[in-house]
Parts: sequence; structure tokens; C-alpha cells
Amino acid sequence: MGELFWIFISAMLVNNFTLALFLGLCPFMGVSARVSTALRMGFANIFVLTITSIAVWFLNTYVLVGAPYLKLISFIVVIASLVQIVETMIKKLSPALFRELGIFLPLITTNCAILGLAIFQTNRAYDFLEGLFFALGAGLGLTLALVLMASIREQTEVASVPDLAKGMGLVLIIAGSLSLAFMGFAGLFTSS
Repeated sequence: MGELFWIFISAMLVNNFTLALFLGLCPFMGVSARVSTALRMGFANIFVLTITSIAVWFLNTYVLVGAPYLKLISFIVVIASLVQIVETMIKKLSPALFRELGIFLPLITTNCAILGLAIFQTNRAYDFLEGLFFALGAGLGLTLALVLMASIREQTEVASVPDLAKGMGLVLIIAGSLSLAFMGFAGLFTSS
């Protein structure tokens, strides 16, 4: 159980997909203006990451045993299909959220964090449970990064910010500062 805990913590904090590995930056920059939107996008990513992890484990264990050259294309097809399902579900269940997320919802398909999860999980030869903890840790780490960025951006809207730093310049400064803060976790867990 200790190994699962470290896989989870490593994916969430030490090797945070967004702030340490710089994967998933498109939704990080685009959907992080409001905490509520960032949280919902984080939950959508957690769902897709978890289902992707299960699908990748199944593909690696039962389908692609003798055909490793098909792994990448198989992962892309699975991810695109899963995101399409999530997009359809959100459109039906919450049209307001669907409009709020806009183009960033279908961009989960091209979110390199999702494909990164599939590749990392395969390369590390995680079993089903390890892959699940890895996906949940990665998803919560991505959600944490989105919510932190959104909460800081909401605070800067009411703060006195010099004109030179407003807009994307300030977003990049915040992102760099958050990334540096998460780099402090680098010595916490060094294996993997």
C-alpha cells in the first residue's frame, strides 16, 4: 500500500503534470480564469485520465501484447473516443458548463497530459491498481494546478497591477511562480 501512496503523491505533487512536467498547459492557461470553471475542468480531466488509465491497462494486458508498434495510435484513438463521450455527457447534463468550457473541452483530446499518462503508465509497467492511483494523482495534481492558478487570477482582478504586467504577462508570471513552488517537492520522492 505504501508504493501506491508514493505513486499517487509523486503524480500529484512531485511530478505534477502541469507544474513540473509542463503537460496540459492549454487548459491551464485558458480555463483558469475562474475557480468554478477550473474545478469543473479538473474533474473532467480526472474522469478522462482515470478511464484512459483503465483502457491503457486493458490494451497493454490483453490486446496489444504482440503488437507494441500499435500502442501509440491505439492510445490516441481511445483518448479521442473518451473525450467525445465526456463532451457529449457534459453537453447533455450541463449546457451552461459546456458553454463555459468552450473550445477547451474538446482540446482535452489533444491534451498532452492525457497521452503522457498513457505513455508513462506503459513505460513504467504499472499494473491495474498502480495505474489507477497514478491517474488519480495526476488528475488531482492537474486540478490543483488549475484551481491554484484560477484563485490567484481571481485575486489579481481586484488588485492593483501595473499595466505592463496585466493580461497574459501576469498569467505567465503566476505560472512560473507556481512551477517554482512545485519544484520544491522534487526531493520528496526520487524513484520512478
